[in-house]
Amino acid sequence: MSNISRRKFIFLAGTAATSSIIIHGCTSSSNNASGDNTPSPGSATPASNTNTAANAPKVETTKVKLGFIPLTDAAPLIIAKEKGLFAKYGMTDVEIVKQKSWAVTRDNLKIGSAGDGIDGAHILSPMPYLITINDKVPMYLLARLNTNGQAISVANKFQDLKLGLQSKELKATADKAKADKKSLKAGMTFPGGTHDLWMRYWLAAGGINPDGDVVLEPVPPPQMVANMKVGTVDAFCVGEPWNAQLVSQKLGYTALVTGELWNNHPEKAFTLRKDWADKNPNATQALLMAIMEAQQWCDKAENKEEMCKICSDRKYFNVAVTDILERSKGNIDYGNGRNVSDYQYRMKFWADNASYPYKSHDTWFMTEEIRWGYLPKDTKVKDIVDQVNKEDLWKQAAKALGVEATQIPATTSRGVETFFDGVKFDPEKPEEYLNSLKIKKA
Repeated sequence: MSNISRRKFIFLAGTAATSSIIIHGCTSSSNNASGDNTPSPGSATPASNTNTAANAPKVETTKVKLGFIPLTDAAPLIIAKEKGLFAKYGMTDVEIVKQKSWAVTRDNLKIGSAGDGIDGAHILSPMPYLITINDKVPMYLLARLNTNGQAISVANKFQDLKLGLQSKELKATADKAKADKKSLKAGMTFPGGTHDLWMRYWLAAGGINPDGDVVLEPVPPPQMVANMKVGTVDAFCVGEPWNAQLVSQKLGYTALVTGELWNNHPEKAFTLRKDWADKNPNATQALLMAIMEAQQWCDKAENKEEMCKICSDRKYFNVAVTDILERSKGNIDYGNGRNVSDYQYRMKFWADNASYPYKSHDTWFMTEEIRWGYLPKDTKVKDIVDQVNKEDLWKQAAKALGVEATQIPATTSRGVETFFDGVKFDPEKPEEYLNSLKIKKA
Protein backbone atom coordinates (compact mmCIF):
# COMPACT_ATOMS: atom_id res chain seq x y z
CA MET A 1 0.00 0.00 0.00
CA SER A 2 2.87 2.36 0.81
CA ASN A 3 4.09 2.14 -2.81
CA ILE A 4 0.83 3.38 -4.23
CA SER A 5 0.42 7.10 -4.77
CA ARG A 6 -2.16 8.86 -2.63
CA ARG A 7 -4.40 9.63 -5.59
CA LYS A 8 -4.20 6.09 -6.93
CA PHE A 9 -4.81 4.68 -3.47
CA ILE A 10 -7.97 6.72 -3.01
CA PHE A 11 -9.16 5.61 -6.46
CA LEU A 12 -8.47 1.95 -5.76
CA ALA A 13 -10.03 2.16 -2.31
CA GLY A 14 -13.12 3.74 -3.78
CA THR A 15 -13.31 1.12 -6.54
CA ALA A 16 -12.97 -1.75 -4.10
CA ALA A 17 -15.59 -0.22 -1.87
CA THR A 18 -18.17 0.32 -4.58
CA SER A 19 -17.80 -3.24 -5.86
CA SER A 20 -19.29 -4.60 -2.66
CA ILE A 21 -20.62 -1.53 -0.88
CA ILE A 22 -23.41 0.95 -1.54
CA ILE A 23 -22.66 4.28 0.08
CA HIS A 24 -25.47 5.31 2.43
CA GLY A 25 -26.33 8.65 2.75
CA CYS A 26 -22.10 12.44 21.04
CA THR A 27 -22.87 12.92 31.37
CA SER A 28 -21.04 14.13 33.72
CA SER A 29 -20.84 17.25 35.80
CA SER A 30 -17.76 19.25 34.96
CA ASN A 31 -16.30 22.35 36.46
CA ASN A 32 -15.09 25.41 34.68
CA ALA A 33 -11.77 24.15 33.40
CA SER A 34 -10.92 27.40 31.72
CA GLY A 35 -10.05 29.40 34.81
CA ASP A 36 -11.95 32.11 36.63
CA ASN A 37 -11.83 34.67 33.81
CA THR A 38 -12.99 32.52 30.90
CA PRO A 39 -16.32 30.95 30.02
CA SER A 40 -17.19 27.43 31.08
CA PRO A 41 -17.40 24.76 28.36
CA GLY A 42 -21.18 25.13 28.42
CA SER A 43 -20.93 28.79 27.44
CA ALA A 44 -18.25 28.55 24.79
CA THR A 45 -17.66 31.58 22.62
CA PRO A 46 -19.08 31.54 19.09
CA ALA A 47 -16.76 30.74 16.22
CA SER A 48 -16.83 34.35 15.01
CA ASN A 49 -15.14 35.53 18.22
CA THR A 50 -11.40 35.33 17.65
CA ASN A 51 -10.37 37.09 20.85
CA THR A 52 -7.93 34.79 22.57
CA ALA A 53 -8.29 33.75 26.20
CA ALA A 54 -5.97 35.17 28.84
CA ASN A 55 -4.52 31.70 29.48
CA ALA A 56 -3.91 30.95 25.79
CA PRO A 57 -0.30 30.10 24.90
CA LYS A 58 1.55 32.25 22.38
CA VAL A 59 1.25 29.97 19.37
CA GLU A 60 3.94 29.54 16.73
CA THR A 61 1.30 29.09 14.02
CA THR A 62 -2.44 29.57 13.85
CA LYS A 63 -2.83 26.96 11.11
CA VAL A 64 -3.34 23.20 11.27
CA LYS A 65 -5.22 20.59 9.25
CA LEU A 66 -6.98 17.90 11.26
CA GLY A 67 -8.78 14.89 9.85
CA PHE A 68 -11.89 13.15 11.14
CA ILE A 69 -14.11 10.22 10.23
CA PRO A 70 -17.92 10.66 10.51
CA LEU A 71 -18.32 9.07 13.94
CA THR A 72 -19.85 10.54 17.09
CA ASP A 73 -16.50 10.32 18.88
CA ALA A 74 -15.13 12.95 16.49
CA ALA A 75 -17.42 15.45 18.24
CA PRO A 76 -14.68 17.10 20.38
CA LEU A 77 -12.84 18.27 17.26
CA ILE A 78 -16.02 19.41 15.54
CA ILE A 79 -17.31 21.23 18.63
CA ALA A 80 -13.91 22.86 19.26
CA LYS A 81 -14.16 24.25 15.73
CA GLU A 82 -17.84 25.21 15.67
CA LYS A 83 -17.89 26.69 19.19
CA GLY A 84 -14.80 28.81 18.60
CA LEU A 85 -12.63 26.99 21.13
CA PHE A 86 -9.69 26.56 18.78
CA ALA A 87 -9.82 30.31 18.09
CA LYS A 88 -10.20 31.03 21.80
CA TYR A 89 -6.75 29.54 22.40
CA GLY A 90 -5.11 31.23 19.41
CA MET A 91 -5.65 28.59 16.72
CA THR A 92 -7.73 30.72 14.39
CA ASP A 93 -7.06 28.76 11.21
CA VAL A 94 -7.93 25.17 12.06
CA GLU A 95 -9.24 23.16 9.14
CA ILE A 96 -11.30 20.07 9.93
CA VAL A 97 -11.17 17.71 6.96
CA LYS A 98 -13.47 14.72 6.47
CA GLN A 99 -11.60 11.52 5.57
CA LYS A 100 -12.95 8.74 3.38
CA SER A 101 -11.57 5.90 5.52
CA TRP A 102 -9.00 5.14 8.20
CA ALA A 103 -6.58 4.02 5.49
CA VAL A 104 -6.90 7.43 3.83
CA THR A 105 -6.44 9.08 7.24
CA ARG A 106 -3.20 7.13 7.64
CA ASP A 107 -1.94 8.09 4.19
CA ASN A 108 -2.81 11.75 4.68
CA LEU A 109 -0.96 11.77 8.02
CA LYS A 110 2.05 10.21 6.34
CA ILE A 111 2.33 12.99 3.77
CA GLY A 112 1.34 15.84 6.12
CA SER A 113 -0.27 19.13 5.19
CA ALA A 114 2.82 20.12 3.20
CA GLY A 115 1.85 17.37 0.75
CA ASP A 116 -1.86 18.28 0.84
CA GLY A 117 -2.45 15.79 3.64
CA ILE A 118 -3.16 16.48 7.30
CA ASP A 119 -1.13 17.30 10.43
CA GLY A 120 -3.26 15.43 12.95
CA ALA A 121 -6.52 13.59 13.38
CA HIS A 122 -9.32 12.00 15.31
CA ILE A 123 -8.00 8.44 15.12
CA LEU A 124 -8.27 4.86 16.27
CA SER A 125 -6.03 4.61 19.36
CA PRO A 126 -3.63 1.96 17.98
CA MET A 127 -3.04 3.78 14.70
CA PRO A 128 -0.42 6.33 15.87
CA TYR A 129 1.64 3.32 16.97
CA LEU A 130 1.15 1.41 13.74
CA ILE A 131 2.05 4.48 11.68
CA THR A 132 5.13 5.12 13.83
CA ILE A 133 6.32 1.51 13.64
CA ASN A 134 5.22 0.31 10.21
CA ASP A 135 5.23 3.50 8.18
CA LYS A 136 8.23 5.12 9.91
CA VAL A 137 6.35 8.39 10.44
CA PRO A 138 6.65 9.27 14.15
CA MET A 139 3.35 10.23 15.75
CA TYR A 140 2.25 11.57 19.14
CA LEU A 141 -0.89 10.39 20.91
CA LEU A 142 -1.93 13.45 22.93
CA ALA A 143 -5.37 12.72 24.37
CA ARG A 144 -8.03 10.08 24.40
CA LEU A 145 -11.14 11.50 22.76
CA ASN A 146 -13.62 9.12 24.36
CA THR A 147 -14.30 5.85 26.11
CA ASN A 148 -17.05 3.36 25.24
CA GLY A 149 -19.59 4.17 22.51
CA GLN A 150 -18.98 1.46 19.90
CA ALA A 151 -21.06 -1.64 19.20
CA ILE A 152 -21.09 -5.01 17.48
CA SER A 153 -24.12 -5.37 15.27
CA VAL A 154 -25.44 -8.38 13.35
CA ALA A 155 -27.89 -8.98 10.55
CA ASN A 156 -31.55 -9.71 11.16
CA LYS A 157 -31.06 -13.27 9.92
CA PHE A 158 -29.40 -13.97 13.29
CA GLN A 159 -32.40 -12.84 15.36
CA ASP A 160 -33.13 -16.43 16.38
CA LEU A 161 -29.61 -16.79 17.82
CA LYS A 162 -30.31 -13.92 20.20
CA LEU A 163 -26.67 -12.89 20.09
CA GLY A 164 -25.37 -10.80 22.95
CA LEU A 165 -22.19 -10.69 25.00
CA GLN A 166 -21.54 -14.33 24.22
CA SER A 167 -20.52 -15.14 20.65
CA LYS A 168 -20.48 -18.91 21.20
CA GLU A 169 -24.06 -19.11 19.91
CA LEU A 170 -22.63 -18.03 16.55
CA LYS A 171 -19.98 -20.76 16.38
CA ALA A 172 -22.11 -23.52 14.88
CA THR A 173 -23.41 -21.12 12.23
CA ALA A 174 -19.88 -19.96 11.46
CA ASP A 175 -18.63 -23.54 11.22
CA LYS A 176 -21.42 -24.54 8.84
CA ALA A 177 -20.87 -21.49 6.64
CA LYS A 178 -17.16 -22.27 6.51
CA ALA A 179 -17.85 -25.90 5.57
CA ASP A 180 -20.14 -24.70 2.79
CA LYS A 181 -17.35 -22.38 1.61
CA LYS A 182 -19.55 -19.36 2.36
CA SER A 183 -17.74 -18.06 5.43
CA LEU A 184 -19.45 -15.44 7.55
CA LYS A 185 -18.08 -11.98 6.92
CA ALA A 186 -17.57 -9.41 9.66
CA GLY A 187 -16.88 -5.78 8.91
CA MET A 188 -14.37 -3.76 10.89
CA THR A 189 -12.94 -0.36 10.10
CA PHE A 190 -9.16 -0.90 9.91
CA PRO A 191 -6.85 -3.89 10.43
CA GLY A 192 -5.40 -3.58 13.93
CA GLY A 193 -7.77 -0.75 14.82
CA THR A 194 -10.05 -0.70 17.84
CA HIS A 195 -13.08 -2.11 16.02
CA ASP A 196 -10.99 -4.95 14.67
CA LEU A 197 -9.74 -5.70 18.20
CA TRP A 198 -13.23 -5.59 19.76
CA MET A 199 -14.61 -7.92 17.11
CA ARG A 200 -11.65 -10.29 17.47
CA TYR A 201 -11.91 -10.34 21.27
CA TRP A 202 -15.66 -11.06 21.15
CA LEU A 203 -15.31 -13.86 18.62
CA ALA A 204 -12.30 -15.48 20.29
CA ALA A 205 -13.99 -15.41 23.70
CA GLY A 206 -16.70 -17.63 22.19
CA GLY A 207 -14.25 -20.08 20.65
CA ILE A 208 -14.37 -18.59 17.14
CA ASN A 209 -11.01 -18.01 15.48
CA PRO A 210 -11.29 -14.64 13.72
CA ASP A 211 -8.51 -15.61 11.32
CA GLY A 212 -9.86 -19.00 10.32
CA ASP A 213 -13.54 -19.42 11.16
CA VAL A 214 -14.82 -16.16 9.67
CA VAL A 215 -13.59 -13.48 7.28
CA LEU A 216 -12.83 -10.01 8.64
CA GLU A 217 -13.09 -7.22 6.09
CA PRO A 218 -12.21 -3.52 6.42
CA VAL A 219 -15.16 -1.27 5.60
CA PRO A 220 -15.30 2.54 6.01
CA PRO A 221 -17.69 3.43 8.88
CA PRO A 222 -20.26 5.34 6.77
CA GLN A 223 -20.59 2.30 4.48
CA MET A 224 -21.29 -0.32 7.15
CA VAL A 225 -25.09 -0.10 6.96
CA ALA A 226 -25.12 -0.29 3.18
CA ASN A 227 -22.94 -3.41 3.36
CA MET A 228 -25.39 -5.06 5.73
CA LYS A 229 -28.29 -4.07 3.49
CA VAL A 230 -26.87 -5.82 0.42
CA GLY A 231 -25.58 -8.79 2.41
CA THR A 232 -21.86 -8.34 1.88
CA VAL A 233 -21.27 -8.43 5.66
CA ASP A 234 -23.12 -10.46 8.26
CA ALA A 235 -21.88 -8.50 11.27
CA PHE A 236 -19.83 -5.42 11.95
CA CYS A 237 -18.13 -3.45 14.68
CA VAL A 238 -18.14 0.31 14.37
CA GLY A 239 -18.82 3.48 16.32
CA GLU A 240 -22.03 5.48 16.27
CA PRO A 241 -24.15 6.59 14.55
CA TRP A 242 -23.96 3.58 12.27
CA ASN A 243 -25.21 0.93 14.71
CA ALA A 244 -28.21 3.09 15.57
CA GLN A 245 -28.88 3.70 11.89
CA LEU A 246 -28.86 -0.05 11.23
CA VAL A 247 -31.57 -0.50 13.86
CA SER A 248 -33.62 2.47 12.66
CA GLN A 249 -33.61 0.97 9.15
CA LYS A 250 -34.60 -2.42 10.61
CA LEU A 251 -31.69 -4.16 8.89
CA GLY A 252 -30.13 -5.75 11.98
CA TYR A 253 -29.65 -5.49 15.71
CA THR A 254 -26.98 -4.60 18.25
CA ALA A 255 -25.54 -7.68 19.95
CA LEU A 256 -23.60 -5.60 22.45
CA VAL A 257 -22.19 -2.16 23.06
CA THR A 258 -18.47 -2.34 23.65
CA GLY A 259 -18.64 -0.90 27.16
CA GLU A 260 -20.25 -4.23 28.07
CA LEU A 261 -17.18 -5.95 26.69
CA TRP A 262 -14.78 -3.75 28.68
CA ASN A 263 -16.27 -1.00 30.84
CA ASN A 264 -14.81 2.46 30.14
CA HIS A 265 -12.50 1.08 27.49
CA PRO A 266 -10.29 3.53 25.57
CA GLU A 267 -11.43 4.24 22.05
CA LYS A 268 -10.48 7.14 19.76
CA ALA A 269 -7.50 9.45 20.29
CA PHE A 270 -6.19 12.81 19.17
CA THR A 271 -2.93 12.45 17.31
CA LEU A 272 -0.42 14.83 15.70
CA ARG A 273 2.63 14.19 13.61
CA LYS A 274 5.67 14.36 15.90
CA ASP A 275 7.48 16.81 13.66
CA TRP A 276 4.53 19.23 13.68
CA ALA A 277 4.10 19.04 17.46
CA ASP A 278 7.82 19.42 18.13
CA LYS A 279 8.01 22.45 15.84
CA ASN A 280 4.87 23.99 17.38
CA PRO A 281 4.74 23.09 21.09
CA ASN A 282 2.56 26.06 22.07
CA ALA A 283 0.15 25.45 19.21
CA THR A 284 0.01 21.81 20.29
CA GLN A 285 -0.94 22.92 23.81
CA ALA A 286 -3.56 25.29 22.39
CA LEU A 287 -5.12 22.47 20.36
CA LEU A 288 -5.19 20.24 23.42
CA MET A 289 -6.78 22.95 25.56
CA ALA A 290 -9.51 23.53 22.99
CA ILE A 291 -10.23 19.83 22.51
CA MET A 292 -10.28 19.13 26.25
CA GLU A 293 -12.69 22.00 26.84
CA ALA A 294 -14.84 20.67 24.02
CA GLN A 295 -14.82 17.23 25.67
CA GLN A 296 -16.16 18.76 28.87
CA TRP A 297 -18.86 20.55 26.90
CA CYS A 298 -19.82 17.41 24.99
CA ASP A 299 -20.18 15.40 28.19
CA LYS A 300 -22.85 17.72 29.63
CA ALA A 301 -26.35 16.32 29.30
CA GLU A 302 -27.80 19.73 28.44
CA ASN A 303 -25.49 20.00 25.43
CA LYS A 304 -26.24 16.66 23.80
CA GLU A 305 -28.95 17.87 21.46
CA GLU A 306 -26.90 20.81 20.21
CA MET A 307 -23.82 18.61 19.83
CA CYS A 308 -25.73 16.09 17.75
CA LYS A 309 -27.39 18.76 15.64
CA ILE A 310 -23.99 20.26 14.81
CA CYS A 311 -22.40 16.89 14.05
CA SER A 312 -25.31 15.68 11.90
CA ASP A 313 -24.78 18.50 9.40
CA ARG A 314 -23.97 17.48 5.86
CA LYS A 315 -20.38 18.73 6.08
CA TYR A 316 -19.75 16.42 9.02
CA PHE A 317 -21.86 13.24 9.30
CA ASN A 318 -24.71 13.87 6.86
CA VAL A 319 -27.21 11.84 8.91
CA ALA A 320 -30.45 12.51 10.75
CA VAL A 321 -30.03 13.95 14.25
CA THR A 322 -32.12 11.05 15.52
CA ASP A 323 -29.40 8.63 14.39
CA ILE A 324 -27.01 10.20 16.90
CA LEU A 325 -29.01 11.67 19.75
CA GLU A 326 -30.46 8.81 21.78
CA ARG A 327 -27.32 6.67 21.97
CA SER A 328 -25.29 9.74 22.86
CA LYS A 329 -27.63 10.07 25.85
CA GLY A 330 -27.17 6.42 26.75
CA ASN A 331 -30.63 5.43 25.52
CA ILE A 332 -30.14 2.32 23.42
CA ASP A 333 -32.65 0.45 21.32
CA TYR A 334 -30.81 -2.77 20.52
CA GLY A 335 -33.25 -3.65 17.75
CA ASN A 336 -34.12 -7.03 19.26
CA GLY A 337 -36.68 -5.93 21.83
CA ARG A 338 -34.08 -4.83 24.38
CA ASN A 339 -34.07 -1.17 25.41
CA VAL A 340 -32.01 0.60 28.06
CA SER A 341 -32.00 4.20 29.28
CA ASP A 342 -29.19 6.34 30.67
CA TYR A 343 -26.89 3.36 30.25
CA GLN A 344 -23.65 3.29 32.22
CA TYR A 345 -21.85 2.10 29.09
CA ARG A 346 -22.66 5.21 27.05
CA MET A 347 -19.91 7.13 25.29
CA LYS A 348 -17.94 9.38 27.63
CA PHE A 349 -15.79 12.29 26.55
CA TRP A 350 -14.57 13.59 29.94
CA ALA A 351 -16.17 11.68 32.82
CA ASP A 352 -14.10 9.05 34.63
CA ASN A 353 -10.83 10.35 33.13
CA ALA A 354 -12.02 9.57 29.61
CA SER A 355 -9.73 12.21 28.09
CA TYR A 356 -6.51 11.16 29.81
CA PRO A 357 -4.35 8.83 27.67
CA TYR A 358 -3.35 6.10 30.10
CA LYS A 359 -0.15 4.37 29.05
CA SER A 360 -1.53 1.13 30.50
CA HIS A 361 -4.28 1.19 27.87
CA ASP A 362 -1.83 1.64 25.05
CA THR A 363 0.15 -1.26 26.49
CA TRP A 364 -2.98 -3.39 26.06
CA PHE A 365 -3.43 -2.22 22.49
CA MET A 366 0.17 -3.09 21.65
CA THR A 367 -0.19 -6.49 23.29
CA GLU A 368 -3.28 -7.20 21.19
CA GLU A 369 -1.41 -6.13 18.04
CA ILE A 370 1.17 -8.78 18.91
CA ARG A 371 -1.58 -11.30 19.70
CA TRP A 372 -3.02 -11.04 16.21
CA GLY A 373 0.26 -10.78 14.30
CA TYR A 374 0.11 -7.10 13.42
CA LEU A 375 3.37 -6.54 15.31
CA PRO A 376 6.22 -8.96 15.98
CA LYS A 377 6.41 -10.66 19.35
CA ASP A 378 9.75 -8.95 20.13
CA THR A 379 8.20 -5.46 19.88
CA LYS A 380 9.53 -3.36 22.75
CA VAL A 381 6.12 -2.34 24.01
CA LYS A 382 7.18 -0.09 26.89
CA ASP A 383 9.67 1.79 24.73
CA ILE A 384 7.19 2.47 21.94
CA VAL A 385 4.43 3.51 24.37
CA ASP A 386 6.83 5.94 26.08
CA GLN A 387 7.78 7.32 22.67
CA VAL A 388 4.29 7.86 21.27
CA ASN A 389 2.09 8.50 24.32
CA LYS A 390 2.52 12.14 25.39
CA GLU A 391 0.39 12.12 28.54
CA ASP A 392 2.79 14.71 29.97
CA LEU A 393 1.56 17.21 27.39
CA TRP A 394 -2.04 16.36 28.31
CA LYS A 395 -1.28 17.16 31.96
CA GLN A 396 0.43 20.39 30.97
CA ALA A 397 -2.64 21.48 29.01
CA ALA A 398 -4.96 20.39 31.84
CA LYS A 399 -3.07 22.54 34.33
CA ALA A 400 -3.15 25.50 31.93
CA LEU A 401 -6.93 25.03 31.67
CA GLY A 402 -7.28 25.00 35.43
CA VAL A 403 -8.56 21.42 35.62
CA GLU A 404 -8.91 20.38 39.24
CA ALA A 405 -6.11 18.20 40.57
CA THR A 406 -8.65 15.47 41.35
CA GLN A 407 -9.37 15.17 37.62
CA ILE A 408 -5.71 14.74 36.66
CA PRO A 409 -4.58 11.12 37.15
CA ALA A 410 -1.58 10.71 39.43
CA THR A 411 -0.35 7.61 37.59
CA THR A 412 -0.07 6.58 33.96
CA SER A 413 -1.69 3.21 34.73
CA ARG A 414 -5.35 2.55 35.46
CA GLY A 415 -4.28 -0.76 36.95
CA VAL A 416 -5.53 -4.27 36.25
CA GLU A 417 -8.39 -4.36 33.74
CA THR A 418 -11.10 -7.03 33.73
CA PHE A 419 -13.02 -8.00 30.59
CA PHE A 420 -16.55 -9.39 30.31
CA ASP A 421 -15.31 -12.98 30.20
CA GLY A 422 -13.32 -12.65 33.43
CA VAL A 423 -9.94 -12.36 31.72
CA LYS A 424 -7.65 -9.86 33.41
CA PHE A 425 -4.91 -7.69 31.95
CA ASP A 426 -2.10 -6.53 34.23
CA PRO A 427 -0.18 -3.80 32.36
CA GLU A 428 2.88 -4.72 34.41
CA LYS A 429 2.71 -8.27 33.05
CA PRO A 430 1.53 -8.13 29.42
CA GLU A 431 3.36 -11.35 28.51
CA GLU A 432 1.40 -13.22 31.18
CA TYR A 433 -1.85 -12.00 29.67
CA LEU A 434 -0.74 -12.95 26.16
CA ASN A 435 0.33 -16.43 27.23
CA SER A 436 -3.05 -17.04 28.90
CA LEU A 437 -5.07 -16.54 25.72
CA LYS A 438 -6.13 -19.66 23.85
CA ILE A 439 -6.86 -18.19 20.44
CA LYS A 440 -4.08 -16.04 18.99
CA LYS A 441 -1.46 -15.87 16.27
CA ALA A 442 1.51 -15.05 18.50
